[in-house]
Amino acid sequence: MKNLVKDFNVCATSLKVPFDEAWHLILKVGVAAHKYGSTSNRLESFLTSLANRMSYEGVFKATPVTITFALRETPDAQQRLEIITTAPSNIDLDKLARLGDLLKEIETGKLSMTDAYTRIDAIDKAPPPWGKFASMLGYALTGLGLAPLLGAGWTDTLVATLFSILVYGLVLLSARIGRTAMMWMPLTTALIIGFLATLLKYWVPDLNLVLVILSAVAIILPGYSISLGAGELVAQHVLSGMSNLINGLITLFKQIAGAAIGVGIASLLVSIVNTEPATPVNPLWLLLLFPLLLIGLSLAFQTSRRDLPWAVLVSGLAYLGVLAGSTLLDTNLGNLLGTIIAVIVANIWARKTGRPTSIVLIPAIVMLVSGTIGFRGIAAMAQGDINVGMQQFFQMFVVAMTILAGILIGYTFVRPTQSL
Repeated sequence: MKNLVKDFNVCATSLKVPFDEAWHLILKVGVAAHKYGSTSNRLESFLTSLANRMSYEGVFKATPVTITFALRETPDAQQRLEIITTAPSNIDLDKLARLGDLLKEIETGKLSMTDAYTRIDAIDKAPPPWGKFASMLGYALTGLGLAPLLGAGWTDTLVATLFSILVYGLVLLSARIGRTAMMWMPLTTALIIGFLATLLKYWVPDLNLVLVILSAVAIILPGYSISLGAGELVAQHVLSGMSNLINGLITLFKQIAGAAIGVGIASLLVSIVNTEPATPVNPLWLLLLFPLLLIGLSLAFQTSRRDLPWAVLVSGLAYLGVLAGSTLLDTNLGNLLGTIIAVIVANIWARKTGRPTSIVLIPAIVMLVSGTIGFRGIAAMAQGDINVGMQQFFQMFVVAMTILAGILIGYTFVRPTQSL
């Protein structure tokens, strides 16, 4: 790793930038990358290397809601310090990729600092690569692909797909209403889906409520946040790790509470009967539905057209690793092997293309979706099955740590580039 950083800095020593310009560029890049979903450790590492490339000494600390910037010209010089409060990240992989391309142009001398500021503002205002219809399709494909993967029948799968489209509409409506609506969006979406699913179960008795609700809201489950928080705690990023972990758990509890309230209200209006679940979808159908799930995740995270095939490929290879590891031993080994494969392929891709690793790695990690286990665990506890619920809830943290171990092992095989 030392050799990698050394080479990285040497190749960029030609970047001669006045201190004030370097300061403003670092602030602008840091806030933008944080907004588009760069993780705290990647952001801190990248900003440090960016400062070094401009011959300055920088120290940076990022949490989900703040970034601390500190920069000085020499070890003996006075340090400039600023703490900026930021909005929670909204993963936008297309804009993150555009920002990475812009920084490459600065490094190679193709772009001046003045033009860079304008370009960063233009990236922020750029329309998403996929329109609203494609984004809605991403939600629908996620529900369509995930439900049979969790053991749902065809009726459950079709209902989950329709409800996923409704979730997309509710997310758009919440964003339009404002920040307060977005804060309660995990609860309100789960409440409405739980209410409608329960009413529908009155006419379709074999509907699996938990799987339908889970598959419909899966795209906004906090599995990535929980896994990221656990990983940052192990990496001694305490503030960011605790913030991500707590925010993820709060979001998860909001979703469970919303689903429970929705089911409870509907149960006052209709009497539902618990029946045997429908026969699961034939595994052969997964050969078609699983790729649709991967495409759906990439669309939902606004992966650009040029990167989408690679994001799907990395996620697909990760899942094959999960299947292989699960066959050899158990699910935890499967998650470990899948993560290692995803990290190795993502780092090789980043080295070959010079683009941020996160573009293809984030959808793969989300695909492992440790949050779904937590959702099912709390749902089981709410239904009175405390032992099963507790086992599945704590399994969520085991999965998070397994993913972290896979990332660390993957980095030992192919070292990551200093990218966003």
